[in-house]
Amino acid sequence: MKKIALPVVLVSALALSGCVISIDDDDFDGDYYPEHTSWQQMERENREHIAALVLGTSTQSVIDEMGAADFNEALQKGDAQYQVLWYRTQRRDGDGITTKDECTPLVFKNGELMGWGDTALQNI
Repeated sequence: MKKIALPVVLVSALALSGCVISIDDDDFDGDYYPEHTSWQQMERENREHIAALVLGTSTQSVIDEMGAADFNEALQKGDAQYQVLWYRTQRRDGDGITTKDECTPLVFKNGELMGWGDTALQNI
């Protein structure tokens, strides 16, 4: 019986051993932006682009520079057409979902940048 038990224990130990894979939360939180190496880099780049914006810039120029927005809304109010592009600039929850409270709104009136941030949005 002892002669059989030792090989069974050795085979079991070898069969049950395996590789350990460590996942570092700092590099991946479920968000996926293929054009950026990390969500932190993407947010930093968006903040830098927004800080360099000039009022009156066309909607298309901003999209060409910053890429597709995380959210895009438009409305007609009187004779004016408004468009709001939301770009992610800060992390609130590590849930892998981008929400508007993690974004900065860029507000366009008739195709030109009229402002950004909550104040610009409230003035529509």
